Amino acid sequence: METLITKVQTLVVSVLMILLALVVVLSTVHLGVLIAQEIWKPPRFLIVVSSLLEIFGYFLLVLIGVELLDTLKGYLNRNVLHARVVLEVGLIAVVRKVITMEPTTISAPILFGIAALILGLGVAFYLESRARGSDADGAAKQNHS
Repeated sequence: METLITKVQTLVVSVLMILLALVVVLSTVHLGVLIAQEIWKPPRFLIVVSSLLEIFGYFLLVLIGVELLDTLKGYLNRNVLHARVVLEVGLIAVVRKVITMEPTTISAPILFGIAALILGLGVAFYLESRARGSDADGAAKQNHS
């Protein structure tokens, strides 16, 4: 029974990877078209700030898709979901929200909440990086013994 569940799980993750790869490719093409349209609008070869924010937000959205694809690939290869990749996706998603939102329309408590979220994700990312570094140092010391 366990091997059947493992095979179904592998199939589902593989299908998700194919679908996500398709979405990332199509989104990248859409981003290219969006940039080309903005460049071609008068005044040509200049992009207004509001359009830049939209393009950056879309760019980060595509980047989130790429990171999610990497997460699924890692899960499929090693059956492990790495905390670092999840934290990276979270940071990119929050940064995307910050870049695309209009701060004058957001209340102070929401802004403090977003700041706390960024701080929490940053601290978690830092601690995970330090833990990974100490694990690598320990493995290197064992190999030299």
